[in-house]
Amino acid sequence: MGSNAMQAIKFMMVAVCLTVLAGCSAKYPRSYNGPEVTRVVVYKEQRQMHLLHHDKVLKTYDVGLGFDPVGHKQVEGDGRTPEGEYTIDRRNPNSEFYLSIGISYPNARDRARAAARGKSPGGEIFIHGEPRKHQIAKQDWTAGCIAVNNRQMEQVYAMVKNGTPISIYR
Repeated sequence: MGSNAMQAIKFMMVAVCLTVLAGCSAKYPRSYNGPEVTRVVVYKEQRQMHLLHHDKVLKTYDVGLGFDPVGHKQVEGDGRTPEGEYTIDRRNPNSEFYLSIGISYPNARDRARAAARGKSPGGEIFIHGEPRKHQIAKQDWTAGCIAVNNRQMEQVYAMVKNGTPISIYR
């Protein structure tokens, strides 16, 4: 084999190794080594979300809410973000909104309230990043979720584990 052929093979091997290594690198942080996030608190009127370790605020984020942010979510499609005590109960690394972590809405009280109106309470409420397909035109744009930018969502996704309580206040 000639030296040009050997150089081409070496180049290809290096390229393959770099491609494999790039594929192994995370597109979002997979671990967090700081204090445990023991609670997430959202203040809708202030448009802020705090990640807490007991009573100490670890991180604060400005957030976007549902397109009708005033009041507690009543029924599916109302565009409101729920208020109350919930739990982070699932994660979606392949979300339509970059990354997302699920909120345990609706609870029994939410279901009963909607049923009394003969309606569905809705569901699929998440903390998530920005949409993959279109730009965000205004502050409150979700269907009832809590939104941060993608860089912030990487942090939230790594820091907040399933089972973490979340309190959402007016």
